[in-house]
Amino acid sequence: MLLAIEAGNSNIKFGLFEMDGAAAGTLVHTWRSATNHRLTGDDLAALVDSMMRVINVSRASVTRIVISSVVPPLYRALTGMSQRYFGCRPQFLSAARQTLVPVRTRHASELGADLIAGAIGAVSKYGAPIIVVQFGTATTFAAVGANGEYLGTAIAPGVEVSVDGLIRRAAKLMSVPLVKPPAAIGVDTPSSLQSGIILGFVGQVEHLVALFRRELGVNARAVATGGLADLIAPHTSIFELRDERLVLDGLYHWAAATAKARSRA
Repeated sequence: MLLAIEAGNSNIKFGLFEMDGAAAGTLVHTWRSATNHRLTGDDLAALVDSMMRVINVSRASVTRIVISSVVPPLYRALTGMSQRYFGCRPQFLSAARQTLVPVRTRHASELGADLIAGAIGAVSKYGAPIIVVQFGTATTFAAVGANGEYLGTAIAPGVEVSVDGLIRRAAKLMSVPLVKPPAAIGVDTPSSLQSGIILGFVGQVEHLVALFRRELGVNARAVATGGLADLIAPHTSIFELRDERLVLDGLYHWAAATAKARSRA
């Protein structure tokens, strides 16, 4: 089996994939844990091992580990966990070193591993052109052209980051459930906040996707992914697709492609 790990600023997401036979590419199980920059390799191994016990999968069945990480402090812990407890050297996805989705930005090395993993997953599953919107700590927009090349990105503060920052700086505001209000014109503080947050982010997404389509010169499909996609995506028709596992799938497809390349060498 292959263990795919998406290490993000808010959560670490894990996915177990079958690698061989007719079931190759099947996602057996996925789970997530809150990101903690102080986690050790032993801590991560305990998180993985405990979940694998719950689903009755042996640690020995994992023979490859692939990782997309935007959290540099976890590099050592992820490497240590892989080598000590799974007996393999992990592969860290890098936008500059992969070839499945060629990167045409000015500095490919600056592109986050989660962004390129999401693009690989989207192109592998749905084709190109495509616009990938990831809702997480940041809300990111990735443009893949008709020829399958990664053309560029827009990055905005994420929903929770924006809400937390607003509430910390405005003493009279309160935390409210992040649900769509009955109307855009709020009649009290909770509904006013819900309007600005939910409908405001819907407007942001619709406007940026429209600009991306105009600049791509084609009505590219848009796919929503990320842990916070369910807050915004249901309230707009801009998305033809919603796929929470897109980054994990991208890691799997990258791992499968590198395995094929090695077998041919």
